[in-house]
Amino acid sequence: MTTSGPRMSFDPRIRLGRPVGRRFLFEWLCIGCLGILVILAGSLGRLTASVDHLVYDGFLRLRAQPVLPDVAVVEIDNASIARLGRWPWPRAVHAQLLDEIAKAKPAAVVYDVLFTEPAPDDAQLARAVAATPTYLPILLSPADANGERVAVKPVEPLASAAAGLGHINLEVDADGIVRSVALFEGDAHMRWPQLMVSVWRAIKGGMVKLAHPASVAADVPDRTSIAGNDEARVLIPFSPLAQTYPKVSFASVLAGDVPRDMLRGKIVLIGVTASGLYDRFSTPVSGRLGPLPGVYIHANVLDTLVTGRAIDPVNGLWVFAVSLVPLGVLLAGLLVLSPLRSLLMTIVLCATMLGLSAALLYGMRLWMSPVPAIVGLAAVYPIWNWRRLEMTMSYLRKELQRLADEPHLLPEAPQRSREFRGDALAQQMALMAQAARRVQDMKRFVWNSLDSVPEPILVSDVHGVVLIANHAAKAYFERLGAATPEGTQLRHVLGDLAFVKAIGSRAEADALGRTHWPALLDPGRIAFAEMMERGIEVRDRNQRDHLLRYAKCTDAQGVVIGWIAGLVDVTAVHAAERLREDALRLLSHDMRSPQASILALVELERARTPDSERLRELLNRVERYAQRALMLADDFVQLARAESQAYSFEPVSLVELVIDASDEVWPQAQARHIRLEAAYDEQGDGHWINADRSLMTRALVNILNNAVKYSPPETRITCTVAQDEPASGEWPARVRCTVRDEGYGMSAENQAHLFERFQRFHEVERPEATGTGLGMAFVKAVVTRHGGDVHVESALGQGTAFTITLPALDETNA
Repeated sequence: MTTSGPRMSFDPRIRLGRPVGRRFLFEWLCIGCLGILVILAGSLGRLTASVDHLVYDGFLRLRAQPVLPDVAVVEIDNASIARLGRWPWPRAVHAQLLDEIAKAKPAAVVYDVLFTEPAPDDAQLARAVAATPTYLPILLSPADANGERVAVKPVEPLASAAAGLGHINLEVDADGIVRSVALFEGDAHMRWPQLMVSVWRAIKGGMVKLAHPASVAADVPDRTSIAGNDEARVLIPFSPLAQTYPKVSFASVLAGDVPRDMLRGKIVLIGVTASGLYDRFSTPVSGRLGPLPGVYIHANVLDTLVTGRAIDPVNGLWVFAVSLVPLGVLLAGLLVLSPLRSLLMTIVLCATMLGLSAALLYGMRLWMSPVPAIVGLAAVYPIWNWRRLEMTMSYLRKELQRLADEPHLLPEAPQRSREFRGDALAQQMALMAQAARRVQDMKRFVWNSLDSVPEPILVSDVHGVVLIANHAAKAYFERLGAATPEGTQLRHVLGDLAFVKAIGSRAEADALGRTHWPALLDPGRIAFAEMMERGIEVRDRNQRDHLLRYAKCTDAQGVVIGWIAGLVDVTAVHAAERLREDALRLLSHDMRSPQASILALVELERARTPDSERLRELLNRVERYAQRALMLADDFVQLARAESQAYSFEPVSLVELVIDASDEVWPQAQARHIRLEAAYDEQGDGHWINADRSLMTRALVNILNNAVKYSPPETRITCTVAQDEPASGEWPARVRCTVRDEGYGMSAENQAHLFERFQRFHEVERPEATGTGLGMAFVKAVVTRHGGDVHVESALGQGTAFTITLPALDETNA
């Protein structure tokens, strides 16, 4: 049998109750606003900047990128200091280096050394600078109180000879790490490009020819053309290979020990790497490489500009907007997902944001920190689960307390006075223990109740598999030699029983049961469910008769979750029925026959005997006693059949039944000069009912006979048939028949006992009427078994009114 269970709803008001649901949604909105504030503080307020830097550095360390092959580094290293003497060296030494490099025909030279003070040999160095396109740095002072900055250029011979000038300022973040570079710096009056920007412009303009032109990205946007006061700051994509450019020692080049092919066609960067000169900075890859010399940072800047690998930070508003998406997804999921699934969703969303940030960084050269989104998720999830846990615990605490306060149906052992003391958790655990104990007690009570029932009881699931069998059922099937019922289909457990008949059904139902036996035993067969709920009679192999009935087992929502099958031994009941039938046959035949014989002998004796007043009175008395005994036997048999026999229901007109009963009583009424009148309303067309015609007619005859017996001559008896309209929500309609006389009436005390057996009432002022006292009991039995009721209204000297109310015939089922 298929049943429709309750549907799942996402509305927390349905799941938690309406008052709890409002607080649930309010707290959900508050926690969502908290997540938004956290993301706002992280993305626009830069409160998560330090964590952003750590994630960014981690991404850079995970990806190694090849360096530009057209860059070579000449290091002013410790070996050069040792060979050439203390720093600073004479400018002639630098001039000799440039002359030596010029012999290799490099594409350009970048000299990362400040020459801001004049020296005697500046002219020599200027000639060497002019021999090869050489780019020199300038020194930008920090901004003063007015925001102005001073640019200290190389001394004039060098500045004029240089191919380009640019600043070499490197700014560190709050954690002391260099991650970005400003392509332009200055103040409101002047702007200076970064030293590598000047080189990049020469490469783009064709003034500097690289040995590997293919390494220059063709689709790189010209970041050096940005106007205004924008610094055009970009992130430098440091990698674990940031210090792997071809490098040689200053002293080695000066001594001519370096092959010229190593520097030919390349951009040669000359800078300090000696540890004692303090030109080193921390970078994202310093964890592997240590502090990076400034010349290598400039090499990475040039590499970034040439290859187009510069990283642009995403605007904070975009970071805020994108970070709201996973927060919204998590908030929606928190409403409908379990805590475990919510945790998994949080982890997936954090991983998604990390993956998205990495994809933008590696694929599109955009840095969008995932930290604001992750921090927002990390703030929302634990707070929400704490609130949900607290709400759940509060709900359970209230329910457990309410359960503890309710009177228990079963006896309980006295509780110790200190059982519920302690903190809140200990109290709740005690309440939970008490609730569990009560459930166990109730379970034991159910088991004991089932086992105490003397009839076999089987409990199955919705598919008919027996789950529970009480002691009586186990003993019964053991006597039959059958297997243990548990775990077996009801159809197989009860299949050895023989079908006898259906309870309260017609012959066609019995035929249906015999045809489909034992399919009736399957509770999943909807066609037989109603028959099995009414019950059927079966017979086992020991020839004992049983009443078998199914009852639905439902949960608190009314959903069918199983079936309860009960076997009641009705063998003794059938034996009693047979004894009763024998007694009725005895009354109806064996006792009526002698009385009829007595009446016949009286008539014969009266015809043969001469007139004798004494003998005639004796014969009349014998005849009266025999008639009374015969009437008593007939009435008793009729009453017994009315109470126990199966009725033959059929659609009949109550008006026709009243007419038939009136015709039968009419001779007695005429003999006493009593008028019989009928009144029928026109609302009902015959006022049809579903009744046993003979029994209902007999009941009406009994009422009319009583009205005739207890009415004086020259009075009237009125029979009224009408239909009562059903009240709102009631069905079916009712048909009412009222028999009203103008007789002697009866007291309230007599009315209370009117429908009891052998009750006859005689008043001094009224003549005695014959009868057995069973007529009204017969009327009550017949009307009740027809689903109706009978009511009497009477008062002494004011007549009596009997009203029979019966269900009207349902025309849809007629």
